[in-house]
Amino acid sequence: MFRKKRKVPAPVPAPAPLTLPAPFLSKEEAAKCSGLTLAFLGDAVWELLVRSSRLASGDPGVQALHEKTIAAVNASFQASAAERLLPVLSEEEAAVYRRGRNASPGHVPKNKSGADYHGATGLEALFGWLYAAGETQRLYALFELAMKTEETP
Repeated sequence: MFRKKRKVPAPVPAPAPLTLPAPFLSKEEAAKCSGLTLAFLGDAVWELLVRSSRLASGDPGVQALHEKTIAAVNASFQASAAERLLPVLSEEEAAVYRRGRNASPGHVPKNKSGADYHGATGLEALFGWLYAAGETQRLYALFELAMKTEETP
C-alpha cells in the first residue's frame, strides 16, 4: 500500500538574546510606587538577571545553575551588592534605594540580619524602579557592577 510521507518539522529558530519587556510606567509613576511594591518587582528582575547571567556563563547542569543562582539571590549577597553600588548611584537612584531600605516589611527572616534584609530590599526597590521606568541600560550596567566581586558565587 501507499505510505503517507511524514512531515518533517520546521527547524526551530535560535532564541533571541534576553531583553526585558518594554517599560510600563513613566519615571514619575514609578517614583509614586511604595518601596515595598518596587522591591516586589525588583526581586523578580534581580532573579531573572542572575539566572540569565548563569546560563550565559555556560555552567553545566541544572543543579550547578541552581546552586550558583541561590548564592546570589539572597539577602546577604544583595546587601553587599548594594554597598558596592552606592558610590555610583545618582541622587534619584540613591533616594529610591533608601526608600526601599527604610520600608517596613513587617518581618525579617530569622536566619538573616535586619541590616542585610533591609539592604537587599533597597537593592530590589532600585532594580524594580529602573525596570518599571524603562531604564534598562542603567539596570544592566548596575547589575554588572553589582556582580563584580572576587567572591561572586
